[in-house]
This record gives sequence, C-alpha cells and structure tokens, in this order.
Amino acid sequence: MDNQQSKTHWKRLINPDYIGAYALNPDEDLTVTIDYVQREQIVGTDGKKEEATVAHLKGHKPLILNVTNSKSIAKLYGPYIEEWAGKEITLYASMTKAFGDVVECLRIRPSVAKKRKPAIAPDRLKKAIASIVAGQFTTERLRAQFELTPEQNKQVNDAIKEAVEGKENA
Repeated sequence: MDNQQSKTHWKRLINPDYIGAYALNPDEDLTVTIDYVQREQIVGTDGKKEEATVAHLKGHKPLILNVTNSKSIAKLYGPYIEEWAGKEITLYASMTKAFGDVVECLRIRPSVAKKRKPAIAPDRLKKAIASIVAGQFTTERLRAQFELTPEQNKQVNDAIKEAVEGKENA
C-alpha cells in the first residue's frame, strides 16, 4: 500500500527554499500565519534572479505571492501588506494554466479554516473529571482545550452534578 506522506515529491528538490503545492498531501489544506510580507530578489528554478513579493510564514517556508494569491489575501485582510502580519491564511493545492501547460499551484482559500480542538481520550477525560471534582481543574479549561462529544459533555456534567449532590447530602 502506498503512503503519500512518506514519499518525496520531486519538486521539493528543485526549489527547496519556498513552499509550493507539492508541500501538501492530496486534498490537504494548510493554515499558516503570515510573519511579514516584502518585495525581495529570488532565484527561480531556471537560475534567473527576479523581484517578487514574498510572504514569510511562521514555522514554514516562505510563499512567493503571485497576483491571484495577493488579491485573495487582500480580500481577507485589506490591501496593505503591513496589515497582513500575524494573520492566518489557508493554503490548498490547485491546478492552473501557465506556460502553455496545466501545472500545480498553491491557492488561498477565501476564508480561514477554523482550527479544530483535539479530541480527548477516554482515560484522559476520566482524569480531567477527577481533577474538576477535586477543584484542581475547570470545565471551562477542559472545553477550551478539547473538542468534547455530546456523550463526553454529559459525562462531565453528570460527574459534577453527582459531586455537588454528594457534598449537599454529606
């Protein structure tokens, strides 16, 4: 069975200094935070130097911004690149006609994908509930950190109710 994530796309070796569509797995989106944007001289895959607008991303390789992607960011955050710093964008791989061929490209979604909180494992939930009942943790912190299922929310609420009723009857 092929594992796409364990393979190296050949384009990663051609232009390793910038992020491209090849950096994403098929059907994967990547939400990144812009550190800053500036014009700078880049060296293309053909060795030619040229001026380009580059978005430097926190924790990722920089993204060379073409007009299409610059307009997408401007629709999200306004036309001034200084105001893009600290803002999130969601990248996805697409195809476009360029240079007489259909090629892969990175595009920016018209809205930022919401980050989902992780699920909590049953054993960890049990420990969290015990900490809440003991007064060492709060339900607010639990729900801020984890995405609870309706069943897990019921477990938390029932445990708190039981603990409160137990104290009242003591």
